[in-house]
Amino acid sequence: MNNILSLRNVCKSFNQGAQKLEVLRGVNFDINEGEVVALIGPSGSGKSTLLQIAGLLEVPTSGSILLNGQDCSKQSDVIRTSLRRDFLGFVYQYHNLLPDFNALENVMIPQLIAGKNPKDAKEKAEWLLNKMKLDNRLTHRPAELSGGEQQRVAIARALANTPKMLLADEPTGNLDPKTADIVFEALMNIIKETGLAALIATHNMELAKAMDKQVGLEEGRLVELGISSIIGNNSFY
Repeated sequence: MNNILSLRNVCKSFNQGAQKLEVLRGVNFDINEGEVVALIGPSGSGKSTLLQIAGLLEVPTSGSILLNGQDCSKQSDVIRTSLRRDFLGFVYQYHNLLPDFNALENVMIPQLIAGKNPKDAKEKAEWLLNKMKLDNRLTHRPAELSGGEQQRVAIARALANTPKMLLADEPTGNLDPKTADIVFEALMNIIKETGLAALIATHNMELAKAMDKQVGLEEGRLVELGISSIIGNNSFY
């Protein structure tokens, strides 16, 4: 099984006036191809910071990030942008779809930017949206879609360029429980079918339990959790 992401002794701190705020303190983490990991922690625990660093959007104060075996810690912005485009997909709590384009176009656009020809981009977008059970909504713009449908389009868009790894920050956090279950099921199905690695930050313990592994942030340190340890443990909500 191929290792997709490794974090080695990753630290991240911010200056708040005269004080130094340590958000991450020596995080070590590995995720392999096909592995789906839940990242759990209360608001302000550093989940989003960890995802931003893993996704090469932020630079750690110290430590190393290896993506697909390549050390990205000291790469230029140009190379980091290329690696994000070629190896990573991102899903956020808010879908951020382009409002003037329909569902099909929203999923085609990242492919066209990456240089894929329009015919192939259209075929891939149709395939992904079909997997998201949106084949009857291809020509609808975001304003014509429900919240759950918009988020499924956002997931399809994140997978459009065939990333090795998906990073998701509370992808169902803005949805009601029933819709969240539908979106999560569609997400898990396509992750398993494509063999993606995925790191998914969530407050939803039921969703977390359905993933392969659960990790939590405690005072800036990453700890591996068993399912039994997150049931009734309010420190991870």
